[in-house]
Amino acid sequence: MAEAAIRILGIDPGLRITGFGIIDRRGAKLAYVSSGCVKTNDALSLPERIKTILDGLAEVIATHAPQQAAIEKVFVNVNPQSTLLLGQARGAAIAALVTDGLPVAEYTALQIKQAVVGKGKAAKEQVQNMVMRLLALPGTPSPDAADALACAICHAHGGQGLGALATAGFRVRGGRLV
Repeated sequence: MAEAAIRILGIDPGLRITGFGIIDRRGAKLAYVSSGCVKTNDALSLPERIKTILDGLAEVIATHAPQQAAIEKVFVNVNPQSTLLLGQARGAAIAALVTDGLPVAEYTALQIKQAVVGKGKAAKEQVQNMVMRLLALPGTPSPDAADALACAICHAHGGQGLGALATAGFRVRGGRLV
């Protein structure tokens, strides 16, 4: 009997552009389902932009019916205001996920890049290239969609039932977990 596919939604949160990527995992095989971006208008107020993210992701969830979700954790920027705004966009994305009852796993950028490229300090282009190769895509996805697909791939490879990659007892050296 064939193993049932698990549909995973990956999210790369951002106030201007929130990337999403959906893959199916069946055993060790990954299959691309969909990807794209929820874009907000800079002219809108912050509450309106948050609503745009919430509504956009709710539509993606309703259309593709994922069973699990993974989202990138926020890192602290040099600019505290940017970090706060990114955190609010991330909160809107998490709200969309949990409203639909999806289990949500969280991964750092280091964990995602390590799982997809093999090194935590990989450049965006490297992530895009590996996502394209791993999912046999005919073209390069946009940076935000690629990051979201990478988040979903990270979850598919290391997060099933764990909620996060096991990093206890490891150190980071040269962008790699050792």
